[in-house]
Amino acid sequence: MRGVMEAACRGCKEEGGKTVGILPGPSVNEANPYVDIAIVTDMGHARNAIIAASCDAAIAVGGEYGTLSEIALSIKNGKPVIILCSKWDIEGTIPAHSAKEAVDMAFKQIN
Repeated sequence: MRGVMEAACRGCKEEGGKTVGILPGPSVNEANPYVDIAIVTDMGHARNAIIAASCDAAIAVGGEYGTLSEIALSIKNGKPVIILCSKWDIEGTIPAHSAKEAVDMAFKQIN
């Protein structure tokens, strides 16, 4: 869980938050160094259903088909989805132009 997820966890920790990593593989060692609570699923992309069901709002950053499935599952679960740097134009999502704007929009949607 490097890249976007590591950056999100690092930012959360810098602001004093707690982080949870829902890992696709079989080992807690796959968690990035900023994850406080690692949930090992050994489910690959099927873990996206857990993420979509458990979140209050989803922020999708760029991404490939795994991200697309998280977007679809989140929308299907009635969760707000904020899109940042996406190559897709998906009905029901909310576009953001910066990470800060995406986070602010997510909190606005759930409050």
